[in-house]
Amino acid sequence: MPGPILHLGATVLCTHAGQATPTTPFPRVTVSGQPVVTLATPYVVAGCGLTGTPTPPCVTAQWLAGAVRVLAGGTPVALQSGTSMCTPTGTPLTPLAAQTRAIAS
Repeated sequence: MPGPILHLGATVLCTHAGQATPTTPFPRVTVSGQPVVTLATPYVVAGCGLTGTPTPPCVTAQWLAGAVRVLAGGTPVALQSGTSMCTPTGTPLTPLAAQTRAIAS
């Protein structure tokens, strides 16, 4: 499904309102002046709301599905409409805000 390309400055949260940040975005391709995020880019999650419960809080996350036709460095770019998973909870990331000029499919 087409969607905006995610970048370093995009607002992405885990399902429990923790802030997710890409650790190694792809610096050679930019959108809105920010490096893009590819499916190979891991995320770290800070401030996950799951604390003191039997389920540990989200710590890392990874995009599993993204663009099919747009690549950066040979790897598909992550899309706002893509599929992701947090570890160890297995819940998805929620991209709230991203640039809207570059749409990929």
